[in-house]
Amino acid sequence: MIPDINIGNLHADKAIIQGGMGVGISLSGLASAVAEEGGIGVISSVGLGLLHPDMGKTFHEANLNSLRNEIRTARKNTNGVLGVNVMVAVTDYEQLVKVALDEKIDIIFLGAGLPLKSPGALTPRELGHIETKLAVIVSSARAAKVVLSTWDKRFSRLPDAFVVEGPKAGGHLGFKLDQINDPEFALENILPGILTVIHEYEAKYKKSIPVIAAGGIFNGSDVYNIMQQGVQGVQMGTRFVATDECDASQNFKDQFLKCKSDDIVIIESPVGLPGRAISNNFLRDVSSGLRKPFSCPWHCLKTCDFTNAPYCIAQALKNARNGLFDNGFAFSGAKAFLLERMVSVKEVFQNLANEYSNAVSTSILNPQSVAIR
Repeated sequence: MIPDINIGNLHADKAIIQGGMGVGISLSGLASAVAEEGGIGVISSVGLGLLHPDMGKTFHEANLNSLRNEIRTARKNTNGVLGVNVMVAVTDYEQLVKVALDEKIDIIFLGAGLPLKSPGALTPRELGHIETKLAVIVSSARAAKVVLSTWDKRFSRLPDAFVVEGPKAGGHLGFKLDQINDPEFALENILPGILTVIHEYEAKYKKSIPVIAAGGIFNGSDVYNIMQQGVQGVQMGTRFVATDECDASQNFKDQFLKCKSDDIVIIESPVGLPGRAISNNFLRDVSSGLRKPFSCPWHCLKTCDFTNAPYCIAQALKNARNGLFDNGFAFSGAKAFLLERMVSVKEVFQNLANEYSNAVSTSILNPQSVAIR
């Protein structure tokens, strides 16, 4: 059986965390289905105002109201563990966190930047008494150290969990271009240093801080192998795209089902970070120097220079989500080409369990077989 996971007093039967995928790829539909299967389902909070402009008088208000609606809808569909992914880099970061806290979401995943200020602008006292768990996404021991030391000094508390995201993840990556294919920065090689840093603070606070591995984890064998390195869970995004419950259009899902390994490329995002995506004509046009005219509806990302950007990334991701690939593209993980057919979330979990069981059996027969592929 796939192990369970405990994050403080929060328990999930299966240590599978569904990665938050924006814009609009993982909303209440996918998150609640994952939670129903015993994993942790995660709603992405980014760009919701683009999907539901009628949810507020302004884009900002629509973002917040849409997130509140997605959380409430998911709660109606499951009693399982639900999370929200919030990007530190978005302009309304604090307000989105506050909505998630007000809705008593089980766990918030903080990524795309280091949360060095109090999440939700809470006072240290308030931060120490919330029931919602806070997990921080990092890609290096240095980043983990900065977060831990800052929270220790400023808030006298630590994050409840960490997600360690390697360079095979989809979307924006926390690595330089020359690090993405460098074995030194592979997930299995950055994990030991991060675990060492976290263990120091666990000892100081006498608190367990679960570590969740992410990036390039696709099947049950990957889950088993990476968990042998001392992590307590895994985060998977791409594996859940080609599911009936994924909140994107069928055309979006078909891009994943049709893509080959050579179609998965590294791009330079207009927000100043490298990212992994499925190549298409839109990205080829941009790469050749063509600009895609746009009007910025809302300065959603703090790091985006929208006056010089060749296209609006939020609009491009929204278009792709809706199947309009002439004006958009899809972020994906490195193993998207392994997706073969549409399945239900239940079937994904069943397949993961079978693959995990086979990996356990193989390791017993051949202890030298454990490796991250």
